Amino acid sequence: QVQLVESGGGLVQAGDSLRLSCAASGRTFSVYTMGWFRQAPGKGREFVAAISWSGGSTYYADSVEGRFTTSRDNAKNTVYLQMNSLKPEDTAVYYCAASRGSNSYAATSYPYWGQGTQVTVSS
Repeated sequence: QVQLVESGGGLVQAGDSLRLSCAASGRTFSVYTMGWFRQAPGKGREFVAAISWSGGSTYYADSVEGRFTTSRDNAKNTVYLQMNSLKPEDTAVYYCAASRGSNSYAATSYPYWGQGTQVTVSS
């Protein structure tokens, strides 16, 4: 099993940047695909980004492509989401998740989830 704790959320203005971190417990962190999802009020959970176990492959939702970057440091058991050029529509609770499956885009592929961190972007 793996336990996940997100940090780095906050209130920023449109155009600002934030970096989210997700710290994982457990010695097998490096075998997991790590995903980022978000959920805005009244909406379902949506895929944001994912990174393969090695960090060699990354995947992004069209809505964040070119603005967000995910990376990982397996030595530190941590995955990151660098968010640039933030927009009000990026406001949501952001979750990291871990999966040993191959479908990086589907929330159902991720059995392990963090508690979430709030990101609020004002206009």
